[in-house]
Amino acid sequence: MCFYSALSASGATRIKNEWDVVGEPISGNFNGFEHPITSVLTASNPNQILSMEWGLLPHWAQDRSFQKSTLNAKGETCESKPSFKEAQRCLVLADSFFEWRWLDVKGKQKQKFELTLSNQNPFAFAGLYDKWWDPHAQRSVFSYAIVTTEAQGIMREIHNSKLRMPLIVDTADHKAWLHGEWINPVSDIHATPDDASGQLSFWTS
Repeated sequence: MCFYSALSASGATRIKNEWDVVGEPISGNFNGFEHPITSVLTASNPNQILSMEWGLLPHWAQDRSFQKSTLNAKGETCESKPSFKEAQRCLVLADSFFEWRWLDVKGKQKQKFELTLSNQNPFAFAGLYDKWWDPHAQRSVFSYAIVTTEAQGIMREIHNSKLRMPLIVDTADHKAWLHGEWINPVSDIHATPDDASGQLSFWTS
């Protein structure tokens, strides 16, 4: 599961300078439940940074009512789920994400961790996106979900309640993911304790 991510200014600069892409990556701290606009790459525009809304709205949706339920797409079942089975693939740009480790069986006490690649490089989550027509705003909305997989390595200790993690795509596998292949997730992840209280104040203004 992945509901909180970030792309630092330095990470955005590195993507612009080191990846073969055109455009300005959006940097910031992203709370999925606020449906922020973040940067993605798609198969049809693999070298063009595009902006999309977090929380997938399938093209057939009547309204935004279930968007908070489509922040993530379970990799094992997304090809058969109505919300995701017609979606196209994308890569969601980031350089960190956040999870809370349960310190008791009911999750009343939690420890917040920032997760990065061990080499501190920026990366991309595997994503799925669709185009939806907003009847109220009279405009098209492009939106995405982050694909998740079974937790591996340190993520089994951090996300110890659900044992899930976002599917992080190695740069060597970007094209493979975008063109329909299923790839092994990057699991060389570094965890840094962030907020001992486990509160969400980091995400509120």
